[in-house]
Amino acid sequence: MGYDLITMGRIGVDLYPLQTGVPLPQVTSFGKFLGGSASNVAVAAARLGRRTAVITRTGDDPFGTYLHEALQGFGVDDRWVTPVPGLPTPVTFCEVFPPDDFPLYFYRQPKAPDLEIDAHELDLDALREARVFWVTGTGLSEEPSRTATLAALAHRAKAGITVFDLDWRPMFWTHPDEARPFYEEALRHTTVAVGNLDEVEVATGVRKPREAAQALLDAGVELAVVKQGPKGVLAVDSKGNEAEVPPLPVNVLNGLGAGDAFGGSLVHGLLEGWDLEKVMRHANAAGAIVASRLECSSAMPTVTEIEDAVAAGAVK
Repeated sequence: MGYDLITMGRIGVDLYPLQTGVPLPQVTSFGKFLGGSASNVAVAAARLGRRTAVITRTGDDPFGTYLHEALQGFGVDDRWVTPVPGLPTPVTFCEVFPPDDFPLYFYRQPKAPDLEIDAHELDLDALREARVFWVTGTGLSEEPSRTATLAALAHRAKAGITVFDLDWRPMFWTHPDEARPFYEEALRHTTVAVGNLDEVEVATGVRKPREAAQALLDAGVELAVVKQGPKGVLAVDSKGNEAEVPPLPVNVLNGLGAGDAFGGSLVHGLLEGWDLEKVMRHANAAGAIVASRLECSSAMPTVTEIEDAVAAGAVK
């Protein structure tokens, strides 16, 4: 049986303060969670009943063991999660200042193992057969992950649904201009592009939502999803369909996992064949639910929780 979704990209351990509104120097206790956008999207889709797997790498250390155990516990196939001797599993700290300030501190030195994904080790047949394949911008930031990501996209050749999560993280690049050529190459091989205003600007040079969506379509994708923060999300496809959906009211506790929950629900809705507005409403609701919770991976919502939030018009 093939996979509904295979993701490829970051994994790590998130250490989140168990105290909100407290700077890191004063925090005294942390919770440990599986993290990394590609891994979290796989978890989010698995929570919605999808058969998922992730391609990534960890350190050959206790944190790497923890991540395998966590993936298995969430129902995500970890067969393509392999260790890199000599590199530590990444750890990410954050500060939690609701509703909209969540500074991140990445510890990925001397190099993150997930950037050591090698094209020669990919199961290209599985990648081509998956109903959805999901890659991220971070995977393009260094070799050999960059070549592996582009090779996987080229081999898949837009089979099924191929998603490029623009996933712009400035600390992984020297300048946006360095990233743009690789983003443009990835867009040529993808059917869906997803990003916020900063990310679409890096990918296309355009920041205004509708113009950016059109630029993504012109770059070769069939569906452009532009997250507009407080203004909600805009989705435009190559057939001229459009949906602009406002955010769901929510008391934000930690907004860091919202985008990954959005991604998992987006995959689910596209596989269900829903119309654009329904896909976006459910994805927005999934993101809002996770924003109301401290953790990311273990906070991913179920189908019932999303449907209840959509019906209520808010996260309660």
